[in-house]
Formats: sequence, structure tokens, C-alpha cells
Amino acid sequence: QLQLVESGGGLVQPGGSLRLSCAASGFTLDYYAIGWFRQAPGKEREGVSCISSSGGSTNYADSVAGRFTISRDNAKNTGYLQMNSLRPEDTAVYSCTAWAVIITTKKESRYWGQGTQVTVSS
Repeated sequence: QLQLVESGGGLVQPGGSLRLSCAASGFTLDYYAIGWFRQAPGKEREGVSCISSSGGSTNYADSVAGRFTISRDNAKNTGYLQMNSLRPEDTAVYSCTAWAVIITTKKESRYWGQGTQVTVSS
């Protein structure tokens, strides 16, 4: 089965840290960019961060820049989001996605994970 599975969410106090993982199964992430999105109750989904297939290029939302770090380990077929200095406003369901353009068809191939809850509260 081709899928992404997130893990690492949970309850953390303000100022704390969590590391989210996004593991691919049934396909290799080598040629896919990876992105993290989040959605808080009553709010639209927000792009948090993304990383290129090589890992050489990363981008962050202004709201998390300097606190979150995205990375990937292609040998483990997994992407990561290290979240430090967490704030209550970071509370949301975090989902990972992987996408690539298939050269032969020029169509996008995209997978989504099921999401993991992150709650920042004292």
C-alpha cells in the first residue's frame, strides 16, 4: 500500500519541542519533495514548511521560521519536522505530503498522510 504515515505528535508545554516524522511505505521518497501543513480548529489549512527532493532547498512560513526545521533522510525513506519553542498557537493537526512530477506523463504524483495532533498547552 502506497502511503505516508506521520508520528511524533502529542501534548507539550509552551516552549517545549516535538519532532514529527513522515514515513513513506510502498514507494521511495527519493524523487519527491516533502511538505508539512497544519490546520487548527476553525482555521484554514496552512503551509508550514517544505523541502526539495535533494534536501538542498527548504522554505518556512513566517510564523515558524527560526523555530521549526525540516529535514529528510532518504535512506530511511522519512521526512522530519523538528519543532522548538512551541507556542499555543502552534496547536493543530499536522499533515505531511510528498509530491513529484512524473517525467514521462508530466502529471503530478502526490501522497498525503493522515495527520497527527500537536497540542501546546500548560
